[in-house]
Amino acid sequence: MMSEARLYSLEQVAERLGLQVRTVRSYVRSGRLKAIRIGKQYRVTRESVEDLTGAAPPREAVPRRRQVEVSSVIQVDAVSVDTASRVTTHLVGAAKAACDNGSALRVETIYDEERSQLKVIVIGSLLHAANAFRLLGVLLEV
Repeated sequence: MMSEARLYSLEQVAERLGLQVRTVRSYVRSGRLKAIRIGKQYRVTRESVEDLTGAAPPREAVPRRRQVEVSSVIQVDAVSVDTASRVTTHLVGAAKAACDNGSALRVETIYDEERSQLKVIVIGSLLHAANAFRLLGVLLEV
């Protein structure tokens, strides 16, 4: 199906190619430019424009926002089962708290009882990860 393909109106194609809309319509009627009729209007795929011109039309500018993410593994030695459970509960709860800008924080913990070792995995925005690290420091009193 064509649901994934970007469809352009004849006016958009004319503007992108620097042509008159009448010229683009004549290309469609003559078969020089492949188009799909939807209702009373024609739509042209990106591939059809590329076939006509031999080059891709300029892409629309994609708005970009800088995003900084952290992924970190923290290893804590000499941790009791109770402390590991308390740390896990607090960190996971803090991660589930609503984030104001929509960024999520993911926290996972793994406790190795044999070695009395806790590993904390933190993935998320720089700000939220820093807050999780501070909370971890408070909980472990370091």
